[in-house]
Formats: sequence, structure tokens, C-alpha cells
Amino acid sequence: MLDGVDDVRQPYERFNDWYKRQDPELLVEKTSEAEGVFRRTGITFAVYGDAEAAERLIPFDLVPRIISGREWAKLADGIEQRVKALNAFLHDIYHDQEIVKAGKLPARLIEGNETFLKEMVGFTPPGGVYTHIIGTDIVRVGEDQFYVLEDNARTPSGVSYMIENRETMMQMFPELFAENRVRPVETYPHHLRRSLAAVAPPLCEGTPTIAVLTPGIHNSAYYEHAFLADQMGVELVEGADLKLVDGRIKMRTTQGYKTIDVLYRRVDDAYLDPLAFKPDSVLGVAGIMQVYKAGGITIANAPGTGISDDKAIYSYMPEIVEFYTGEKAKLENVPTFRCAEADSLKYVLDNIADLVVKEVHGSGGFGMLVGPTSTKAEQEAFAQKLRERPSNYIAQPTLALSTVPILLEKGLAPRHVDLRPFVLVSDHVKIIPGGLTRVALKEGSLVVNSSQGGGTKDTWVLED
Repeated sequence: MLDGVDDVRQPYERFNDWYKRQDPELLVEKTSEAEGVFRRTGITFAVYGDAEAAERLIPFDLVPRIISGREWAKLADGIEQRVKALNAFLHDIYHDQEIVKAGKLPARLIEGNETFLKEMVGFTPPGGVYTHIIGTDIVRVGEDQFYVLEDNARTPSGVSYMIENRETMMQMFPELFAENRVRPVETYPHHLRRSLAAVAPPLCEGTPTIAVLTPGIHNSAYYEHAFLADQMGVELVEGADLKLVDGRIKMRTTQGYKTIDVLYRRVDDAYLDPLAFKPDSVLGVAGIMQVYKAGGITIANAPGTGISDDKAIYSYMPEIVEFYTGEKAKLENVPTFRCAEADSLKYVLDNIADLVVKEVHGSGGFGMLVGPTSTKAEQEAFAQKLRERPSNYIAQPTLALSTVPILLEKGLAPRHVDLRPFVLVSDHVKIIPGGLTRVALKEGSLVVNSSQGGGTKDTWVLED
């Protein structure tokens, strides 16, 4: 918000003028009011293995994160390039693997990778789209430098919080939106439905029937599954509601079974089809992969997209982008050490106290070590894991992430943030202007994940 000690950065000027006119005590009360709104609405998430708080509210901060139109245009351009490259990469590795033949990516990163599905080899999803919904995690370092932290191309979550954050802010502070030209995010469900309908399967006749597949009420993101189904005006279904009938996947209704053309699944690959993957799964539907390959249904995101979330493959994204687009990557990766490589492993072990070490398939802030905030015992334990399974880890320098203000009783204070813009891919790429800003509420912390004590805030992209 501030450039130096007192100079307010241009995107925050009108907000700062408004903030100066506010009663600090009333603003703190508004924080409690927002929490009450979230509680009444049921905006929660679950923490697996936490018996004390199975359902939690995500802390919400009232100070918006504000991005200028110029900054957003630069970000959106780089994001679009990246998601196009990811889809081209997924098509290639499940077909000719030209990137491997060209020596740009080691075959070992695909062969034996648990997220690479042999069932997808040689098959092209409807419309040629693999990653229909992507949440790209971005961090800012310095005034004008953005890095991609990771690509979430399996089942990215958090978009419901983005929408609810905006709705809450508009209810509580309508005057702020009258004074600032903020681009909308609440149209996301409309764009999502349109995007899913645009990739209907070959056997679809007429207007596609869309449904959201959830693992059920005990899933950590169940609120979001129900929210999106409701906002799109489509059915929310579980595996028990679905059945293979006459070569199509159909859902049980009061008028009998009805064909589903597009299934937005929030169930992991392994549980999607007990005939193809985990035989004891009750979360998916038996035979869906057979119907999928026969052109009877679109699954979004496509099975097998998880390999693009592999953090070892992430380290090759600059090469992947250039290979498929013919251009240098417009958004940079965080510099990454691949522990599978002997020289990198030695460097990481020697400097583990200064690095962030992550599992290649880890998510949610778990399975990682933040060196500068870890104890000597934690470092030694993690070093042993690295020696035992070096290919399971990558490491990155500890970045000086940008900070934005949060509201405390004593006033504004800086906290580290990241940004997850949401991207829809069908016959074109649609990037929602803004995204979910996740904030590390603990002073000095770099971990923004809600499961690790982080919060969220509304993200504004201004019309220039």
C-alpha cells in the first residue's frame, strides 16, 4: 500500500482517503460482522485429522488487496500463455511425447509418475481441453516482479471464497465500490457454466446437462461444491446418485435417470472409477472411464491432469512454455532445485536452514519445510527424508514475498500474501479479474494456506 514510509501507491489512493475518514473501532466491529455473515452462510472448510475443529471459518480481512489495471494486464497475459502451454504439454505427454524426444524433459519424470494415467494414453478429451479450471498461485517480489509458485490443474479450490469475499465487502462498504472502479468477479459461475457447456462430448444432443460431482459433506471443500452447483443452476451429485445406463452416465432424479453430458468432478483420479482405479472406491461411478473414452461424457478437469501439478515438472515450466508456444515464459518460476539431481541435493542439504523444501506431490502447505522458521531437529529429520527419497522433493529459496495491510485493533499492519487467479479454458481462455488473495495472518509467517492458519481478503482489479 505504501511506497516507502508515507507515499501511497496509486492503486490504493482512494482507499487510503476513505480509510482516513473511518472510525477504527467501527472497522474492527465490521470484522466481527463479516465473521457472523460467513458463519450464518456456512462458509467453512474442514481440516482433516483435526478433532478439535472439524469445521472452521476462514479468517477474513477487510482491507482489500488492490491491483492496477496495468499490473493485471501483465499478469493475465503471462497466465494465458502458461495455461495454453500446460494443455499442449498434457496432450503431448499422453500422445507422442515430443518434448521428451527433444530432450527438453527427462523421461523419468513421466515414467512411473503416480499421477500419469496410462488410461489416458492416446485419448484426446472433448474439445482437446485437459485443464478446464486452473488456479495459478502467484507471488510478488518487489515492485513489478511476479513469480508463479505452482500450477493447480487438478481440482483447484477457493473460488467460492473469492466470490463471497466480494459480496461481503459490497454489502458492508458500498461506498467504497462507488468511489473505485473495481472489475467484477461475481460473474464467475456464469462463465464457468458457459465454459463447461462449450466442451460437451460428441454424443451430446442439444443443450448439455452439467453436474458437479462431490465426494460428500465430509470433504474439506464441500461448501464450495454446493455453492458452485447452486450458482450455476446445476445438480450436485455424489457417486451413489450416478449409474451407467445404456452407454451413458445418468443421474437419479424423481423422473427417473437423466443423462449427464459434462461432469465437473471434485473427486480425485484414484476414486473416479472403481473399474479403472481404486476398486474399493464408492466416491465415483463404475464405468465412467469407458463412457468418457467413447465420447459419452466430458470430465472436467480431465483425468491425468495432476501430472502438471508435479513440482519437479513445475521446475521445467520455462522450457515447457517455450517448447509449445515458441516464446519465452512471460511469468517466471521461482528458482527451483531438483533434489533428484546429485549436485542439487548436496546444495539443499548444505543449505536446508535457508530454503523451502517441498514434496513434489504435496499441497495445502503440508509436506514442506520452511527452513528459516524451522528448528534444528526439524531440519535434520527432513534431511533424512531427502537422503531416503531425493526424487520426492524440490527446494526453493525463501522469497521476500510482498506484503499488504491487514486490519488489527491497533490499525494497519503488513502481512505476506499470495494470489490465486482462476482461469477457465474451453474454446477460449477466460481469466477472472482478481482471484483469491491468501494472507499469512501471523506476523512474519510465509505460509498462507487456510489449513495452516492463513486467511483471505477481497482482491480488486481496478479499471484504468
